[in-house]
Formats: sequence, C-alpha cells, structure tokens
Amino acid sequence: MHEQSLEDLYASNRGKDRYEPTDFYGIDELLTDEQKLIRDSVREWVKRDLSPIIEYYAQRSEFPSSIIKGLADAGAFGPQLPSEYGCGGLDYTTYGLIMQELERCDSGVRSTASVQGSLVMYPIYKFGSEEQRRKYLPGLASGALMGCFGLTEPDHGSNPGGMVTNYTDAGEDVILNGAKMWISNAPFADVAVVWAKNEQGKIKGIIVERGMEGFSTPETHNKWSLRASATGELVFNDVRVPKANILPGVEGLKGPLTCLNSARYGISWGAIGAALDCYDTARRYSLQREQFGRPIGGFQLQQKKLAEMLTEITKAQILNWRLGQLMDQGRATPAQISLAKRNNVNMALEIAREARQMLGGMGITGEYPIMRHMMNLESVITYEGTHDIHLLILGMEITGLNAFV
Repeated sequence: MHEQSLEDLYASNRGKDRYEPTDFYGIDELLTDEQKLIRDSVREWVKRDLSPIIEYYAQRSEFPSSIIKGLADAGAFGPQLPSEYGCGGLDYTTYGLIMQELERCDSGVRSTASVQGSLVMYPIYKFGSEEQRRKYLPGLASGALMGCFGLTEPDHGSNPGGMVTNYTDAGEDVILNGAKMWISNAPFADVAVVWAKNEQGKIKGIIVERGMEGFSTPETHNKWSLRASATGELVFNDVRVPKANILPGVEGLKGPLTCLNSARYGISWGAIGAALDCYDTARRYSLQREQFGRPIGGFQLQQKKLAEMLTEITKAQILNWRLGQLMDQGRATPAQISLAKRNNVNMALEIAREARQMLGGMGITGEYPIMRHMMNLESVITYEGTHDIHLLILGMEITGLNAFV
C-alpha cells in the first residue's frame, strides 16, 4: 500500500474502535499500577494504530508490516525477558495482558508477537550461549530482526518427536536438510529457530539466518484464518550453518516443548482478548438493533447469550490471573498451562459463534470484527497443541497414564 493511501485508511477509520473493557469481578484491583499502565498503553496503541487498518489487511490476506516498529515500541517482543538484552524485564502477568490487548484486535497480530517473544527470543535466552543472546536478542526486541520457530513438519504435527529434519557434521559447520510448515512469520523472518535431529538422532535447536544458501521460506496462500498474519514453510536444502548457531543449553523435545509452554501461556491470555471484543461488540449491537419495536437486548434469549458470555469470560480472567502468579513464581506446570489454553480458546470460539448469531447477517461482514475473530480462533484452537492434545495432557496429569502411545 502506498503511504498516502495508508494515511487515508487511518483517517477514515480512526475512532471507529469503540471497545470498552469488561471486568465484572474487579480483577483490575488485583493488578499493580505498572501492569495496568502497560496494558492501557498497549490498548491505546491498538485503537490508534492497529484497529483502523486491520480489516483492510485481513480482507486482502496481507500482514501489515508497518506495525512492526509499533509492536516493538509497545514492548510486545519478549516483554518477559531481561532488560539487559533490550527486552522489557516484566512479569508474566504483564506479558499476558499485552497479548490480551493485541488479540482483542486480531489473533494474527498477537501470533506475530508471541512467536517473536516466546518461540524465538525465549529459546535463545533460555538455551542459547551468551554470545547468541547478545547477537540476536536486542535486534529481535527492537523489531530490527524478525524471527520464526520451526518445529511442525508436513508429516509430524502433534508428534514432533517423529521429525525428519536433520543435520550432519561438516567441520566447523553442519549441513541442514528438511522442511517445516505452518510457520508464522516465515515469509519475512530474518532468523529461524529450527529444531532438527543430529546424527545421533538427538533433537537440537539451531539458528538459521535468511540468506544462507539453500534456505527458502515459501508463503502459504489461500488461508481463511489468520489472514493478517504471514504463514509459510521453511525449506532446507543442504543449508550450511555454523556450529556456533546451535543452541548449547538443551537437547531433546524438552527444548521446543518448553518454548511452547511459554507461547501457550500467552495464547490463553490472547483468547480472552478476542472473547472480550466479541462480547463487547454483541452487547453494543444488542442495544442499538431494534426488532419488533424494541432493542433486541431486551429479549430473553439475547440476554441469555450475553450473560453466558460474561460468565465464561470472567471465569477465564480469574483463571489467568492465578496462572500468571504461578508463572511469576516459577511454579506453573505444563498441565496447568494446557488447561488454560484449552479452556480459554474454546471459550473464545464459542463466544465468537454466539456473538455472530446475535448480529445476524451483519455478523459475517467486515463492518464488525466477529467473523474475523471466529475464523482466526479456528486456527488458535489447533496450533500450539490441538484442543484434543491438551485434553490428553490433562488426562495424563490426572491418571498418570500416557494415552499418546
């Protein structure tokens, strides 16, 4: 889009985002002043710089690259990582609140940020060498570098241990071969944290940089979901990568699964944002839309829908506040994170569907965000562990029996 037309888009849509947050149980009273200040600043950035353009880009299935600097300035890239690397140095509750405000506008934008922070920056910080941290983290935090995370393969999704992407020794380098798919940020990523097997069959993380010969990132087209997010593949054909790019601090599936726990935590907050937006839109619409001589909000079935939405959102808010405490204390378990991700995304998707019905035919148009949220959430309920996989994670926690094999 030309700069002038982008300005016109902002001018014509500024002020249309009339979202009002919902806090029925006073969760704000449990937050610190700093947490609320950061959340509110991100909310204002979203209303000012993201909401006016998001529908345009979603309709055209294009990522709004102009927002990268704004996301960085808002602290959305690795806010939970130490400030000495250019990151926010914030607690996990604040990180969750940032993700909530981003996904309140669009899941694809939250996905862009959470991939950057939890799946690229986090493993480099957690498992990387000090040299790798200094080399990559400041650029990733500022948005000067963008990253992606390569785990899922064409034939291995819920079973990542079956991956076939591999590397072999080549002196000071390794030779990487294989492919990954359904990779958020891949088409424009400068670096990719890729999980591959070495010659002993052990899974290691390796940082692959754009421009390395044999490395390509074809974009995935014709998506009905996450249309304002860039998705692609990672293809490695005899890519020569320095051994210095291998993450030294972890081996096996513990590495990628630890990263996914951080990302799933962010998703559990983001989903609440999408639910809040759908609820707020449906509530306002019900007070404005008249049928049979009065607002539809006065009819029992519409009130039932709104009451149930509010109940489920409030339960999820309380759940996430407690989970944020556990994360900050280093006590949150993978099963606890799975419970929140599974519950909150399903909750948001059900609310989106109910809200769409409340708006009738208007619910499917780009005049309102609900259909976009609903389509996005169909992806969110699948990625970072499907709805059913998280159920089995909880089942194993409850019984001690592994139903995966």
